[in-house]
Amino acid sequence: MASARKKIAKLGAKLVRREVGGKDGRVHELNILFDTPDGGFARNGQLLRVRVESTGGAARKGAKRAVLTYKGPGEPQKEARFKVREEREVVVADESAMRGILEALGLRGWFRYEKFRTTFALPNSKKWAAGLHVELDETPIGVYLELEGPPNAIDRAAHELGFSRSQYITKNYLLLHVENCRRKGLSVSQLAPGVVSGIPDMVFAAAQSKSKPKSKSKRG
Repeated sequence: MASARKKIAKLGAKLVRREVGGKDGRVHELNILFDTPDGGFARNGQLLRVRVESTGGAARKGAKRAVLTYKGPGEPQKEARFKVREEREVVVADESAMRGILEALGLRGWFRYEKFRTTFALPNSKKWAAGLHVELDETPIGVYLELEGPPNAIDRAAHELGFSRSQYITKNYLLLHVENCRRKGLSVSQLAPGVVSGIPDMVFAAAQSKSKPKSKSKRG
């Protein structure tokens, strides 16, 4: 964790304040993925998510913000190191009511995952980094750096952060969690591409372990 922050500071990135979060910009996110009973969204590479952002950690105390997000299938790319998806989102006033609406439509919340996210951006003086955001994600399976922005900016920032292109990760946290479960010997059934069964939620234990950062690339 400390090494990740040192890398970000060396890059010259500055903290970006979000709607919720403490003075350090650290925001807790609780995410719930919804799907049809037969996993129709996942089968088609789609995602429907309710996210609750808060300032108070896993207990979710203090200021909160709820967001409903849709992500479309990944768009074909000449270079596989980037991931591009249509993304639409809307802030909702009541996340509990939103979940109730989705359930009334026959959808089910089938997977929960949480993380702490801190967002950074480079100063305006670095013209090459326009539109680039660096997200520091603390998750139950490790610490990740997600780069979102123009491809050239991602490549340059990743290089300056000390990552090679071979280290880029385009898998989402669900797939990373599935891989982590299997490494630990936990059974996760693959029902269809993108559809799994019996996966435990990706949530924090009482104590968080320290981990070296990994890089995730995402073209905005």
